[in-house]
Amino acid sequence: MYFKSLVIATWTLTAWAIILFGPPNLAIKILGCVALGMGVAGFGMSIGHDANHGGYSSSPLVNRIIGSCYDVIGVSSFLWKFRHNQLHHVYTNIEGYDNEIEGDGVVRMSPHTAHQPHHRWQHYWIWFIYPFIPIYWYFRDIQRFIRNTPYQDNPLPPKQPIDHLTFWVGRAIGISFFIGIPYFVGYSLFEIGTGFVIAYLTYGAIVCEIFMLAHVLEDVEFPQPDPESNQVEDEWAIFQLKTTADFAPQNPFLNWYVGGLNYQAVHHLFPQICHIHYPQIAPIMAEVCQEFGVKYVVYPTFREAIASNYRWLRLMAVGG
Repeated sequence: MYFKSLVIATWTLTAWAIILFGPPNLAIKILGCVALGMGVAGFGMSIGHDANHGGYSSSPLVNRIIGSCYDVIGVSSFLWKFRHNQLHHVYTNIEGYDNEIEGDGVVRMSPHTAHQPHHRWQHYWIWFIYPFIPIYWYFRDIQRFIRNTPYQDNPLPPKQPIDHLTFWVGRAIGISFFIGIPYFVGYSLFEIGTGFVIAYLTYGAIVCEIFMLAHVLEDVEFPQPDPESNQVEDEWAIFQLKTTADFAPQNPFLNWYVGGLNYQAVHHLFPQICHIHYPQIAPIMAEVCQEFGVKYVVYPTFREAIASNYRWLRLMAVGG
């Protein structure tokens, strides 16, 4: 895992250095920005994700330090750990609790979300929205962090001094990396802005689609609690398997690059285990599911998962 982190860090820093100090060739600069965006996505999926789950290292301090890379790339690690670890992982695909299927009303992912006229063509235009979402996250997290804006009806936990320090120092480092140093080197604000947008559009297109392929698909469920008891009847682990899917488990590049997010069902059952172990855990889990008659959703290829995601968004677009 440490070697993988070194590779992704080298990838990201090399792309950044080529953009700033490489040949003055526009095509090379643009390709460098795309590679930088892929590196930032790799940091988010393969490094920060494990660390903020407590699965990167056995040391909480190491997890905290490594997890703060989220703050550098523009996602609050404090807010992410609450909405992802406490809301998404506990209440997966449950309307009103899992903020990650709420989409701020822009896209309809759950059949229990009220249908709006703008959802009608979402299965077409959503692909053009994905790239802009990290830029939206950047400013939305600042607003939420300062104002303590809840996620739906779920108030934020109290902040500690270290949370404030991590948030603002991370932002300062990120601004220095993406804006300050390029400006000092001699690039104009227009050039910096253009490069930043290209990198972050690449980052957004990757991470948003990868998330969709875990939970927004035809073969996963969107449970509703019993209206009287406000409980979901399934045992927690079975509930996780009903609401989550794996995809492309035999794709070596995805297995390496997306940080185990293509083994999302495995991850939801074992979120504090480092993702490099998921390919070994998945066959054992499949055997246990078969033994006890529990459905374990796996899309064999990346293409099949994307097709299922498209069909589900199309169904939600017409009010299904």
